[in-house]
Amino acid sequence: MPVEIPPPPFTLRDDVVDTVHGVPVADPYRWLEDGQAPEVRDWVDRQNARTDRVLHALPDRSELHARLAALLRAGASVACQVAGERVFSLDRWGQHQQAVLSVRSCTVPGQAETLVDPHLATGDPTAAIDWYHPSPDGRLVAYGLSRGGDEQSTLHVLDVATTRNLLDRIPNTRACSVAWMPDGSGFAYTRYPDPTTIPDEDRGYWRTVWWHRVGEPATKDEILWSALPDKTAWPNISLSRDGRYLLVHVSLGWSRVDVHLIDRTSGAHTVMIEGTEAVSQFVVLGDHVVGLTTLGADRGRMVRAPVTSAWHHEWQTIVPETDRVMEAFVATSRSLVVLSSDEAVSHLDRYDHDGRDHDEIRLPELGSLAGLTGSRERDEAYFSFTSFARPPTLFRWSHGWLADWSLLDRHDLEGDGPQGEYVVEQVHYPAGDGVDVPMFLVRAATTEPGPATHCVLTGYGGFAISMGPSYSAAVVAVCDDGGIYAVANIRGGGERGEAWHRAGMRDRKQRAFDDFIAAADWLVASGYTSREKLALRGGSNGGLLVGAAITQRPDLCRAAQIAVPLLDMVRYHRFLIARLWVPEYGDPDVAEEFAWLHAYSPYHHVTPGTAYPSVLLTTADHDSRVDPMHARKMAAALQHANAAEAGRPTLLRIETKAGHGQGKPVDKQADELADVLAWCNWQLGVSTRPASGGLPLWRPTAR
Repeated sequence: MPVEIPPPPFTLRDDVVDTVHGVPVADPYRWLEDGQAPEVRDWVDRQNARTDRVLHALPDRSELHARLAALLRAGASVACQVAGERVFSLDRWGQHQQAVLSVRSCTVPGQAETLVDPHLATGDPTAAIDWYHPSPDGRLVAYGLSRGGDEQSTLHVLDVATTRNLLDRIPNTRACSVAWMPDGSGFAYTRYPDPTTIPDEDRGYWRTVWWHRVGEPATKDEILWSALPDKTAWPNISLSRDGRYLLVHVSLGWSRVDVHLIDRTSGAHTVMIEGTEAVSQFVVLGDHVVGLTTLGADRGRMVRAPVTSAWHHEWQTIVPETDRVMEAFVATSRSLVVLSSDEAVSHLDRYDHDGRDHDEIRLPELGSLAGLTGSRERDEAYFSFTSFARPPTLFRWSHGWLADWSLLDRHDLEGDGPQGEYVVEQVHYPAGDGVDVPMFLVRAATTEPGPATHCVLTGYGGFAISMGPSYSAAVVAVCDDGGIYAVANIRGGGERGEAWHRAGMRDRKQRAFDDFIAAADWLVASGYTSREKLALRGGSNGGLLVGAAITQRPDLCRAAQIAVPLLDMVRYHRFLIARLWVPEYGDPDVAEEFAWLHAYSPYHHVTPGTAYPSVLLTTADHDSRVDPMHARKMAAALQHANAAEAGRPTLLRIETKAGHGQGKPVDKQADELADVLAWCNWQLGVSTRPASGGLPLWRPTAR
């Protein structure tokens, strides 16, 4: 049945032209930057009405919605942390709109107990737990709660035994780092200034470290650390088990972490590393600091030094760099459990505290970790394991057991998850400069790829983030409908270490786009799909990736979803917390850096009269990371320019009471994904199939 496509709403084009470093830069939709202006709100309402009219008329949407809701409600357990005799996690299953904070006994078998259900506690389905930190004995938990997806957390303190909140409330604790005293009497924590007391350009910056005593009002809290190199610096803290040593890790961008060690007894302050392009993370174990660093090792190495001489010239390597990328570690009573990855596939290894006595911890299958924690009282660790069709599941590892791990308490997380058999391949394709790039291909076991097979290609390529195998309702749904879901591990990510990251950032960002375009070309040339059956999908930095791909190669695909994106790279740094990303992208206020940003900025490379793919831009009005102005301006530019708008429309969907994606209720996730996949199927000529029965089947190819 044909779908009626109404024409786009009228959008005013202004004659705004800035001269930036001597270069004229047209910006005809500058007026769409102010999301609170009445004329912009009216324009958004008209855009949403047009989009809803198209999407709700698509024949497969209701079937997809039911299937996706079931997949999203499959049991999942992530972000595990062990404290004392308890292991905590964020779990979601069944009818829960949001993840709940759960606790299990480490020593007595039994079901998990729900401590905090944010929806039930507030009556608001958009209320979400942003983060949590238990005290060392597991008696108390500090956790952050926000609403509407804005991630502007308020800190609460919970008594685990009574499941009641104490009176403590601390606002402005976004992505809070908390370091508890051993007895739970107080903690160090990070917070931001009250946004009503500072200039607009400083909101979301100047994160500092404070001290809070449990039971006292936040107005009595004392500042512990404010020695920030600049307003974008991001401190995180931890305390030694005896409370004597405070470690302050200060991130500046995604390639540099300064580390400070403070002896709270003597006041001695050791600058372990500062001003060096290296990422390091440390803990105090007895009279030593032990940590993971990229200093002198792009893929990471484990190091150790006495607390009395902890600066980086004294670091001794205890686990050397290998072909795998070391990503994280936890300490147990006797072991270091090290998480590494080989081209985004996770591995776990066990060592003594001095790096000796190595054992590999075998994982259930090809996949990745969504949480890792270690007990300091016992020689055991817990981890959340996931893969493309396996929802995150909690496991326990104990040193010395005959088995490497045991499944922990799955029965309370059962749900309607994937029902088919799936095949995962890891292939490699050549980039334009000859570099070999890995890519995952996921499909149903019954699918035989060919030019008539539809394919969804995604990627990220930034901030040293690896795109590993992790559960996705969208992946399963695409595969169940006979398609291929492709995940390209392009440069800019962390799949091959810090060198891989640096190869796709700043003045080398175009390499990430080239790698992604090469992935699409390879899929077509290799016979997995065809142009008319190919869709691109990316969010946030991945939205920038897809925006660059379609403006540089409009012929690349039939459809593209661009979610919560950055697209105006000339003015991106002026909005919300985007100054945090200047080390990754560059600063438009610097002439040389403006030149490379302007050269690829998608908004500035939309060319009138070009036949673009159908584009679905999705964003949210409460996004506190990437301003929705990017999506608004890009939608207007494409609707004006697209010569194929009648059959390949540009649609804009701006959700209310939602943010960058974190904390989105299941119902809203199902609504959005049903819209995205129904639109994708419509453009690619695909009909939804009923899900097949069976068990997941994994066939990773040889490397």
